[in-house]
Amino acid sequence: MQYLLLLLLAYFVSFSALANKGNETNTSFNKAKRMLEKEVYQVAHERKTIYCDADFDVKKQISFPPGFTTTKYVKRSKKVEWEHVVPAENFGRNFVAWREGDESCVNSKGKTFKGRRCAEKVDHQYRLMQSDMHNLYPAIGAVNVARSNYNFTMLNTEQSSFGSCNMKISKRKVEPPESARGMIARSYLYMHETYDRYSMSDQQLQLMNAWHNQQPVTEWECLRAQRIAEKQGNQSAILERSCALLHFKSE
Repeated sequence: MQYLLLLLLAYFVSFSALANKGNETNTSFNKAKRMLEKEVYQVAHERKTIYCDADFDVKKQISFPPGFTTTKYVKRSKKVEWEHVVPAENFGRNFVAWREGDESCVNSKGKTFKGRRCAEKVDHQYRLMQSDMHNLYPAIGAVNVARSNYNFTMLNTEQSSFGSCNMKISKRKVEPPESARGMIARSYLYMHETYDRYSMSDQQLQLMNAWHNQQPVTEWECLRAQRIAEKQGNQSAILERSCALLHFKSE
């Protein structure tokens, strides 16, 4: 037991230097999505959406779980989309180009623009954050667009917005299904620990720590993180810690 504890300590030390290192290799959101589709979610049983546990295939076609329903965005519901669990707007608004625009953000008609398009055009750090695969998960398109950039919370009195998929959306707030809360929390904690341009409120941090503790990491989540690290070049510190403990307990 003492030997295993020493190994675990050494494991923590080995990645401590990378604990605050974010994506430094890929600035293309489209490339990130392609790598996730082809190199991270490699086999059929891994291809599950984060919120509704829906299957999708290599052509991004969705197979709805029994009882899933939607009355909005029906066309988008047929394919998987890649969701920023921490919405791009939540960190994008901390970039000047997003808030105010830039002298180079002018369209062909001479009209200036700002927001995501401008930040994506002129800011290297924004593009790195937007393309960070540790913060990207597959979602049914209709669920992705309905979630929008709303923050997560508990909506105890609300009913599901998608039938058997217990995703509740009301008044610009979202309560995700219980099965997704651990992954959501560890994505938020990763972004909070890693990037100076993003931080959570004390209330949101408390909720994410609670969800992280209530729903432990899974083997698939650890495998996903490792594959992303191999492609992107950086580890998720919160997942490294959690996966080390998971593997230690399984010894």
